[in-house]
Amino acid sequence: MSGGRSSIRVLNVAEKPSVAKSVAGILSRNQGLRVRDGRSRYNRIFEFAYSINGQPTHMLVTSVTGHLMELEFEDRFRKWHSCDPAHLFQAPVRKFVPDDKLDIKRTLEEEARRCQWLVLWLDCDREGENIAFEVVQVCTAVNPHLTIRRAHFSALIDRDIHEAAQNLVPPNKFFADAVDARQEIDLRIGASFTRFQTMLLRDAFVIDAANDERNLVLSYGPCQFPTLGFVVERYWEVQSHEPEEFWVINCSHKSDEGIATFNWMRGHLFDYTCTVVIYEMCVQEPTAIVTDVRKQEKLKYPPHPLNTIELEKRASRYFRMSSEHTMKVAEDLYQAGFISYPRTETDSFSQRTNLHAIVEEQQGHPVWGSYAQRLLDPGAGIWRNPSNGGHDDKAHPPIHPTKFFAGERAWSQDHLRLYELVVRHFLACVSQPAVGAETTVEIDIAGELFSAAGRVILAKNYLDVYRFESWGGSLIPTYVVGQQFIPTTLTLDSGVTRPPPLLSEADLLSCMDKEGIGTDATMHDHIKKLLDRFYAIKDANTRFSPTNLGEALVMGYDDMGYKLWKPYLRAVMERDMKAVSEGAKSKDEVLETCLHQMKSCFLDARLNKVKLLQAMEIFFERSNRSSGDEQHASREVIRPCGLCQESDMVLKQNRDGNFMVGCLGYPQCRNVVWLPGSVSEAAVTPNICNSCTPGPVYLIQFKFRRLEIPPDYNAIHLGCIGGCDEILRQLIEICGTGNRTSARGRVPTASSGNAQQSNSRQGACIYCHQGGHSSTDCPSQFSSHQSARSRGRNIHQGDESTISCDMCGALCALRTANTANNRGRKFYSCQSQECNFFVWEDSLNNGFGGRSGQRATMRASASNPSQSSGRGRGGRGAARGAGVTFVSATGDPVSGRRCFVCGDPSHFANNCPNRGN
Repeated sequence: MSGGRSSIRVLNVAEKPSVAKSVAGILSRNQGLRVRDGRSRYNRIFEFAYSINGQPTHMLVTSVTGHLMELEFEDRFRKWHSCDPAHLFQAPVRKFVPDDKLDIKRTLEEEARRCQWLVLWLDCDREGENIAFEVVQVCTAVNPHLTIRRAHFSALIDRDIHEAAQNLVPPNKFFADAVDARQEIDLRIGASFTRFQTMLLRDAFVIDAANDERNLVLSYGPCQFPTLGFVVERYWEVQSHEPEEFWVINCSHKSDEGIATFNWMRGHLFDYTCTVVIYEMCVQEPTAIVTDVRKQEKLKYPPHPLNTIELEKRASRYFRMSSEHTMKVAEDLYQAGFISYPRTETDSFSQRTNLHAIVEEQQGHPVWGSYAQRLLDPGAGIWRNPSNGGHDDKAHPPIHPTKFFAGERAWSQDHLRLYELVVRHFLACVSQPAVGAETTVEIDIAGELFSAAGRVILAKNYLDVYRFESWGGSLIPTYVVGQQFIPTTLTLDSGVTRPPPLLSEADLLSCMDKEGIGTDATMHDHIKKLLDRFYAIKDANTRFSPTNLGEALVMGYDDMGYKLWKPYLRAVMERDMKAVSEGAKSKDEVLETCLHQMKSCFLDARLNKVKLLQAMEIFFERSNRSSGDEQHASREVIRPCGLCQESDMVLKQNRDGNFMVGCLGYPQCRNVVWLPGSVSEAAVTPNICNSCTPGPVYLIQFKFRRLEIPPDYNAIHLGCIGGCDEILRQLIEICGTGNRTSARGRVPTASSGNAQQSNSRQGACIYCHQGGHSSTDCPSQFSSHQSARSRGRNIHQGDESTISCDMCGALCALRTANTANNRGRKFYSCQSQECNFFVWEDSLNNGFGGRSGQRATMRASASNPSQSSGRGRGGRGAARGAGVTFVSATGDPVSGRRCFVCGDPSHFANNCPNRGN
């Protein structure tokens, strides 16, 4: 990196304003340091002269504030109801600078234009490397000729900062790619599942966890949910535990030297009778014989060097500090230069680390300074090179003190405690282990073995400084092999088994670390989100238990059979992202694998959403609020909307049970395709139409009510609403649509593209397949209506008051109508609701069939309504009058149709205002 004698301008960018100030102060030695404001008043610019490997430079040091850019979906996918959540697994995303960071971006652009080098002083972990490449992207966009270099440091102290400045290296693109992969995976999985479960559950239940239930977000995170799973699983273990009584034999012996308590080597037995028998044998022959006396030296080793997870666990255990608060305090200490970088997986020091220099800085401390002096004294013999914990992230050393602190700052108690923990832990890990002499005595009473143990601490060593640990010692009398004595006490005692304790924060961190959930820098965030989302609560002893909401969500996913709350899926993702950071896998490869797997899980979860609803019903009451979000969550996308070109068209079912395909942008977009009124069931399939555009257009599996379609049409049909499906068009023409608005001039709205067809256009007749007339006026249908009518009824000649149902054969009693317009009029109806049979008595004399006669006369009734039966299920009733002109669902003229309730030709019976009077 050597250059000419002319000074070059170097733009240095740190991750935080405080780090920029520290770096500038150290490199300039606070001499010739000039400060000016940038575009952002919080991110100032420091200028000074400096030499890098003999090259004179004019240094400009500024900062960002964490991530400069955000990853988000493109605008059309950002609204919750803009698309099917499943589309978020492949929806386009973009990385951009948000509005609140634009001033920082402008500062970087203005300074980068006038510089030759860009030196990145971001935190030396994956996240910092990703931020570094965000800075590179902004700066090289205005100056592509910049020389890019990276400074690696672990502490804001003179030694580390100057060494980093003189040993600049290229930035690590693999680290940045690993973070990009994690961000995109988390965004897509989190957004899809969060939208799904929030829209499904929020308005369906009265959730007491929220003050504002309408704005409640039931978030899902691929790390957050496995973390919740640990809490719930332990809680279930506690709840399901059934105490079981056991029995144990205890023995003690008192002598002049003291008391020895002997433990039964069987432990305990659950069989009372068996225990009593053994106990009585011991009572009958109570003489104890010493069978073995073992004396050996025992060592208690100091802890491994301190990494992030261990810091959080020990702060929780010793001080009851939350992991989130621990990291905030540690960050303050780091930025003030008192400890090394606090986010590290490394728990072993490299041979290059000057451990003695770190200890020397602590000699003047009033509390542990004397111990530091003993460590440095070769005659004391308590120095020991620290053990190797087996983890090295290749970025930072273990957490250790970097500067002596005697209390000159007005730090909080938590700052003082955490600094003390870091110092004492470091001093302990370079100390000799504690040494003890342990004696174990075994005795035999009537064939039953008992043992007692005692310990004497010979040298405390590291325990002298590490006050957080102890090693209890207890003396026992002296025994020799073959010695006999009568026990002072010999008792039969009982006890009960106890459940495991709820997880403490230290336990939870251990579970996450063991299963690979999150990283050292993010684990505390996942735990905090559980509390913020009210999925779990933490008691005064830092032990976690799930709320009803958290337990219900885990129970719902557990009942589905997919272990989305288990750590396995996320652990695989974490391993893949680590492989990206090492260059073993590409970012695109990991994205494709992870997202394909999780999309399959999402689709299965949506198909089994009833499990979530059932689990929620156990804990929460159903809400009577609008269930619009639940409906949105359950709808399945058919195609993109061609009218608004922003939202998707989805399959819907209105309150009357009729199906339609409508735009999710409603009411702004009112694009809708009404489906045949005879549809009883409809489900979107993964099959895609090969001819309709714009696509994809997913096919729908229809099930029609058999009585309401012509006999030669299948009741099961796989159809397309894009406009290419002739059978669906014919059934709409015959049966009408499910739209319950006034029939006059009714035209079902079509979707865009191929779906946009004129409902008034006249195609070939569906009966004779000839042009020139519509199917409603086909001459071939008029000749057959008499025979069709006669098949539509079966009157019992011997009983004038009954006829038999054409479907089930049961007798139908003659009844009398009591409505205003038909009072006194006779009709027959079947008792079975499944048959749906109905017919007026006077229509039998005119040759009209009943409802069930539609099977034989449907075609005739479609073209000549004078032959039609009574009210069909879809409200497509017949009129008794003649000479009235109606417009069919296809726009073709239909004559002789009027309301059979009041006779008005302006509407059908299903919309009659007098109906039910």
